[in-house]
Formats: sequence, structure tokens, C-alpha cells
Amino acid sequence: MNDFINHLLAEFELPLGNPVLIFSLILFIILLAPILLKKIKIPGIIGLIISGIVIGPEGFNLLEKSLFVDVFSTIGLLYIMFIAGLELDLNEFKANKNKSLLFGLFTFIIPFGIGYPVCYYILGYGGNPSFLTASMFATHTLVTYPIVSKLGISKNQTVAITVGGTILTDTAVLMILAIIMGSHNGGLTQEFWIRLGVSLTIFSVIMFYVIPKIAKWFFRKLESEKHSHYIFVLSVVFFAAFLAEISGLEPIIGAFIAGLALNRLIPHSSVLMNRIEFIGNSLFIPFFLISVGMLVNVNVILSGPTALIIAGTLSVVALAGKWFAALFAQLVFKYNSIQRQLIFGLSSSHAAATLAVILVGYKAGILDENILNGTIILILITCIVASFATEQAAKKMAILIADEVEEVQSTVFKSERILIPIANPENMPTILDFAVYIKDRKSNNPIIILTVVPNNVEARKNIAKAKKNLENTIKDLAASETKAEVIATIDYNISSGISRTAREISADIIILGWPQKTGFFDKLMGDKMESIIDNTEKTLFISDFENPLINHKRIFAIVPPRAENEESFTSWVFKLSKLANELSVPFHMNCNNETKQALVKLAKINKTIPLIIFSEFTDWDDFFVLSKDINSTDLIVLVSARKGSVSYFNQLDKLPSKLEKQFPLVSKIIVYP
Repeated sequence: MNDFINHLLAEFELPLGNPVLIFSLILFIILLAPILLKKIKIPGIIGLIISGIVIGPEGFNLLEKSLFVDVFSTIGLLYIMFIAGLELDLNEFKANKNKSLLFGLFTFIIPFGIGYPVCYYILGYGGNPSFLTASMFATHTLVTYPIVSKLGISKNQTVAITVGGTILTDTAVLMILAIIMGSHNGGLTQEFWIRLGVSLTIFSVIMFYVIPKIAKWFFRKLESEKHSHYIFVLSVVFFAAFLAEISGLEPIIGAFIAGLALNRLIPHSSVLMNRIEFIGNSLFIPFFLISVGMLVNVNVILSGPTALIIAGTLSVVALAGKWFAALFAQLVFKYNSIQRQLIFGLSSSHAAATLAVILVGYKAGILDENILNGTIILILITCIVASFATEQAAKKMAILIADEVEEVQSTVFKSERILIPIANPENMPTILDFAVYIKDRKSNNPIIILTVVPNNVEARKNIAKAKKNLENTIKDLAASETKAEVIATIDYNISSGISRTAREISADIIILGWPQKTGFFDKLMGDKMESIIDNTEKTLFISDFENPLINHKRIFAIVPPRAENEESFTSWVFKLSKLANELSVPFHMNCNNETKQALVKLAKINKTIPLIIFSEFTDWDDFFVLSKDINSTDLIVLVSARKGSVSYFNQLDKLPSKLEKQFPLVSKIIVYP
């Protein structure tokens, strides 16, 4: 009995040494801390940081900063930066790259400009320590990014320019750190600059040219191996972080670049993105936040007035610098107070890059212990302030965006039903991806997958077989948190079975595969498609995906005159806009001036519509004048019309067969509103 008690006491000896017990404790904290603090309206992020203080070496000493904790916290930090790069709206970022550059300048110069005089004249430090500490004020870590990601506003312009500014300012500061350390060690030689330039060039080529090509090949060759996709992505993230480190940059820059490199290949609504976010937000990112708390030394507060004065001064300067940077951004970009608060919240938390600068300076003897301890207190205070500011602003922003969408988006989206009749099982994965990407997240209705079987003696057996064949498809959709349901119906005629089912379930959108090329397209259109077009009133998407969706580089839409006068104009515009956002590709629209004005007006009202590039097109008699503008990586979208509708004219009937003949290897969609 005594042996058992002694063994038990040894297991619970502080700090804990049993890895199973350590992991269990951290998981309980990740589970309970956000839930308990939510009751008193404290952001979950703060709960995890405070938990880290309590269990850390300077708290109750339950855990020490072991290799185990360090590895997981490093993974968490890299994960935050990777997701920030992955979720960045590249179209929005490109459209506002000058704003990102300007904000990066503000968030670097203003904190630095305030910090240097304070450190030099008020705190009495020398030139190098003041310069290094002031550059620390310019850095920030996207600790609160998970809040905006969770609330679904990560693709907002304000978030895009803040994330862009973060990378610019952190890269600048870490480059300055490398230069200061080189200067301190007498290493600012010609060899230093050549080595830095060459390594950064090689890093950029590998990340932006080699990695995307390998990723495309991997995703295409192992399309069915969904778990392998996640392992591959994780490998790329840490390989990129390592490459950045040996190139003279911090690993966090490499992780962010990995996110940018894979951005177009991982749509936001895909199964893979769902897995990346789920595992990161459930495990790795909370580990990092707990480890930030474990850095805080509570004894600093009790070590005398000097440490407190320095800690207080550093914290005030850090927050003031970021607040003024956000204010300047608001004034220059004409943002509202919610956008200013969101910029401040995202850019005011100091953690990884800040700590990197200060620790390197401390170990080199440039900075003293008071600055180190003051910085750790600064990390705690700025993370708490940033969490409150970001959560409040992000909630207001999410409500604002929802209200804007509500004004122009029909209530039908909330209850929309998408029907996908199966013709060729080989095309199903891409068509299902398309359905998931355009489906409105507010709709709780499942995607309906329809199979029509002949009315014969084996009808019952064929229904059971069809449903069984689709089991894996349903599992894949469930992994992306998309509901799906299989319907099998009996009918002598496939097209009438589709039309009847569409009416029975009140389908809003029907997604059809391109007719099989067993004869002339016109004849097929007459036999099947014509019947479906004539017997259904809802929006039809007839799709021919020659390439996986992620391989397309542009949506090239061709819109007939008076399309804006059709009742469902807003509907297909929103769906194509959502697809462009998911794939992070430009949206090129060919139309007349009246349609252009209607689209511009719609885009002003609703911020979810991406930047549209317009080309005037009116010569429908010479339709293939557009051929010179179409590339093999385009997704051609022809907006057609049913007979008798406002935008219908005779030439539209001939265009599907012409498109097939002219562009047999280019992906295309014909939309019948």
C-alpha cells in the first residue's frame, strides 16, 4: 500500500513529468478554460493565456517549459500564421496591396517613432538598446486571428490589409534584428549581404514556383486519399518554416508564405480546409496560447518599482503606437470606427516576434533583465487588450456584413435546395465540389443527389445499388460539414424523372453534368437538356469540368444583354462570386454597359462580391472574337436564357455546341437563370 502511495505521489510531483498526465492536463484546460470564462464574457483566448500563467513555472509550477510544450507551442504559432496566409483573400489583397503597404508603414514607423524617444530619454537606455526595444514595439503577432476566422470575417478587406501589414512590419523588424546582430558581432560584411540575398531568392523560388506545382500534382494523383492531403499540407508548412529559418528569416514568415503558396489550391469550403482549421483551433493554437502565458513571470511585479515602471511604460507605448497606427489607417482609408477597432485588435497583441527580438537582444547583452521582464508583462497586457478589442469589433463587423447581405440576398438562399442528378459517376467529385463551394452556409437543407433508375423488374435492386455506390461521396461531404441526401427515383425517362423530382423537392438550383459525347450535341440537347430546361423554372448549371476546380486561374463570364432584368440576376451573380472567392481567382465579366452598371451597383451594396474586371462585349454575331482572350486554365461561364425570357435571343441556342467544338479541353458552365 505504501509503495502504491509513494508511486502516486511521485507521479504528481511538481513540475509534472509524466507526458500522459501533462497532455491530459493541457487538454482539460483547452476544454474548460474558454467555457468557464465565457460565462463572465471574457474571450477564450485570455482564458488560455491566464491558464498558462497559473500552471507555468512562475505560477503553481505544474508544468515547466519542456521540449514537449515547446514543440506544440511552436506548431501552434506556425499554424496561426499558416491559416492567416491560407484564408487571406488574394483578390482583395491584390486590389488593396497599396493599403497593406501603407498600413505596414504606419504600424512600423509610428510605434517605432514613439518608442525610441521614450526608451532613450525617459527610461535612459543607450542607442542600440533603445533602437532594438523600439523595433520590438513595431512587431505584432496575430494571436487574435482565430477570433475573426471563427466569426467568418477573415476575407474582409480590413482583415486582409492588417494581415498584409503584419507580415510586412514583422519581416522588416526581423531583418533589422539580423542586421543589428550582424553589426553587434562585426559581421555586416559583403559576404553577409550576398548570402542573405541569395538565400531569400532561392526560398522565394521554391515557395512560389516549386511547391504549388508539386501540390497540384499531389492533389491530382492522390485525389481519393483525403488524409494524405492533410499530412502533405502540414509537411509543406514546416518545411517552409525551416527554409525561412536557414534563409535568415523567422519561421513564422515561412509558415505564412506556405499559406499564400497553397491559398488557391485549398478552397475555404473544402474538406481539407475544414480539417486544417478543426485540428488547429482544437489543439495546436490553444497549446501556443497556453505557452505564451507560461512565459509571464508574476514575480516581476514584486521585484521592485523599477521593473513595474519599465513594464508599465513599455505596455502603454506598445498599445498607444498600435492605436495611433490604426487611427491613421482609419483617416487615410476612410474607414469607420468598427474597422479601426478591428485593425487595432488584430495588430496590438505582441507575442512571438516581440519575444524573438527581446530574447536575442538579451542573450547578446544589448538589453537588460528589466526590459526582458517588462516585455513579458507587455505580452500579457497586449494579448488581453487585443482579445477584447478584436472580439467586440469582429462581432459588430459580422453583424454589419450579415445585414448588408440580407438587403440584397433573397431569403431563398437561407432555405435553398440544390439538386444534383447523377449521370456519370466519374464527374461526381468535381460537380460536388462545385455544389459545396456555391452553397449558402445559412441554408440547413442538404444537397440532394438524385439517381434515376429505369422502371423494370430490377428497379428495386438498382436503387439499392445506386445508394450504396454513393456512400463514400456522402462521407466526403460530411467531412466538409455539408449535409447531403441521396434520392433514387424510378422513371421511364431520365429527364422527366429529374424534372419531376425538382418540382417535388422545390429545388432552387439544379447542377447537371455536360451531356455524354455519344452523338451530336444539338441532338442531345434536344433529347434531354431541352426537356429539363423547358420543364423546370429554377436556375440550371450545366457543367463540363475538364480540370479540377482548384486548377482554374480565372472565371471568364459572358453575359447577354438585359440579363440584369431577369428575376434571378442576383442569384447567379452571388453564386459565381462565391465560387471566385472560394477559388481566390479573378472574376472577368464580358457584358454591355447596362449590365456592367447593374453589377457595379450590386457590388457596392454587397461587399462579398469580389472585384469584377469588366470588358465590353456586344457583338453576339461574332461571338468567337472572345477566343483570343480565353486561356486553357479559364473556367468559361456562358449565361444563357430560356425562350420567352427578357434576355433571350436566337443566337443563344447555338452557343453551347459552338463552345464545345471551339474549347473541348477548357472547363465551361452554361447557366440558365
